Amino acid sequence: MAVPYEGQSFSTLRRQCQHKGTLFEDPLFPASDQSLFYQRNQIGRVTWKRPNELTSDPHLFVDGISAHDLHQGQLGNCWFVAACSSLASREALWQKVIPDWKDQEWDKDKPNSYAGIFHFRFWRFGEWVDVVIDDRLPTVNGQLVYCHSNDSNEFWSALVEKAYAKMYGCYEALDGGNTADALVDFTGGVSEPMDLIENGYKQDEEKQHELFERVLKVHNRGGLISCSIRATTQADMEARLDCGLVKGHAYAVTDVRKVRLGHGLLAYFRSDKLDMIRMRNPWGKREWNGPWSDSSEEWQKVSKSEREKMGVTVEDDGEFWMTFDDFIANFTDLILCRLINTSYLSLHKTWEEAVMRGSWHRHDDPLLNRAGGCANNKHSFLQNPQYVFDVKKPEDEVLICLQQKDRRATLRGGRGENLAIGFDIHKVELNRTYRMHVTQQKAGGSIYINSRSVFLRIDLKEGRYVIIPTTFDPGLEGDFLLRVFTDVTSDCKELTVDEPRKTCWSGMCGYPSLVTQVHILQADGLAAQDSDGASDPYVIIRCEGQKVCSPVYKNTCSPVFDTKGLFYRKKANQPISIEIYNNNVLKDSFLGQVTLPAEQGEIKKTFHLKDKGDRRDNDLSGTVTVAILTSSILTGI
Repeated sequence: MAVPYEGQSFSTLRRQCQHKGTLFEDPLFPASDQSLFYQRNQIGRVTWKRPNELTSDPHLFVDGISAHDLHQGQLGNCWFVAACSSLASREALWQKVIPDWKDQEWDKDKPNSYAGIFHFRFWRFGEWVDVVIDDRLPTVNGQLVYCHSNDSNEFWSALVEKAYAKMYGCYEALDGGNTADALVDFTGGVSEPMDLIENGYKQDEEKQHELFERVLKVHNRGGLISCSIRATTQADMEARLDCGLVKGHAYAVTDVRKVRLGHGLLAYFRSDKLDMIRMRNPWGKREWNGPWSDSSEEWQKVSKSEREKMGVTVEDDGEFWMTFDDFIANFTDLILCRLINTSYLSLHKTWEEAVMRGSWHRHDDPLLNRAGGCANNKHSFLQNPQYVFDVKKPEDEVLICLQQKDRRATLRGGRGENLAIGFDIHKVELNRTYRMHVTQQKAGGSIYINSRSVFLRIDLKEGRYVIIPTTFDPGLEGDFLLRVFTDVTSDCKELTVDEPRKTCWSGMCGYPSLVTQVHILQADGLAAQDSDGASDPYVIIRCEGQKVCSPVYKNTCSPVFDTKGLFYRKKANQPISIEIYNNNVLKDSFLGQVTLPAEQGEIKKTFHLKDKGDRRDNDLSGTVTVAILTSSILTGI
């Protein structure tokens, strides 16, 4: 279900207009300069006209919807037009953005049913929003000023653009935006921006091949893709290169495929396939003129049937093919917008999604402050919101997206700049349920950037992790949305409590006086109990009736456990037990143990394993290395 934007119900408003016999005029986005610009008019005298004042036969779509329907106009929003071009190639996606489109189409047989009102849907901050507009469009000298179609009587692109501008505050807010944001707004997916220079794709053939397979997979699974060549100076913006490509300009990727070379039946038995990618310039003209451009001789290497299947045309329509090698050589930035599949009925990979809403807010009390800034701010970093999640497989690909509320719509109030945001991931104790108070092992993190969202794709080993979303500078306030995608449910939740709560039973049952972190680093020289000359060991930490159990480590006598447990202790004199077992099909076998007194302070030591009973004369094969930290301050770890 979609939420009505600003409470405007499309069906109610249309019904009212039809009943009165009037055309809708949107009071929230009037036909005036305030809907066009932040401050001053930059394009001269604008006349707002309805489609039926521009043509005698207006349509939402003419001959369906296609990437060729879009031309950018006078606004610097190639990023938005490129995203629309990608959207146009995905029927299931555009029908969500343009709901009940047949019902919204002009009907010649029922002219009185037309009420001059449309609605479109965008994904905003975790929910689909239904945006209502009237059909008055800005024109100069009888021509649409902004996004328009090849066909003068087709209006879907201009109307979608108007609804998007309304959501952002005005048309000028769309000048110089971000394709990654638009792709997310159209799909509810997750955008991954990729720097092709910094990540070394231009020199590494193996990396290029892996990237092509990833791009192909995103495309084949219905995702949207965009790319650009970075402009390093203002003079470089929209500068045309000798090869026909344009700098600082967003291109839509409209197809990705392995192209079969050769002619006739023999071509099907050859393994020659070329990795190729098709793009479209939002200007609707100016194309790549290198190898495999529209009329280049390279196309003679491909059969006529293959060319027809690929839709190869010799027209200056802004759409062109190139090899992935040439793509890597020329482009600097790539955006992959994945559609996150959460359906258990799908044949493709199904993700488990956790969605957390939170905010950064200041408070004078360090235990209540939630605006601590990035890790550079050592004294306040851990005062930020914290979210714990579990990786339950030996290794899992995890997608993490942090999004802040877009501030463009508030530019009139002078608050339009996005905050610089990012996040760190720390590996923590397997049983942590309270907030972290000292930094632990950093397992990964995003860049910090003042974009609407930051994204990280990372492989993590089995264990428990804490995500700390932050602004770069401390003391800044704002709302955010955190999305975590894993293969198996991650049980993601916010850590809100700093230490065990005192209850009415605390006086009778006791309240912890110490907190101890036990970190089992590794074991060496364990007994080989399996037929293959190794073991499948795991470790259990026990303390005051609680236990923490590590994953099983296969085929090793020297496992790097890297397993932590956290214990809030009422009985300071009760020792901590560390036991190592070998995992077997029927019954696990004992490999040795160590019993330790946990005194205040910090120790790191290697111990010889003992048999049960812990007598001095019963050493077993192997050692275990342990680091223990104990504090009388319960918020000390």
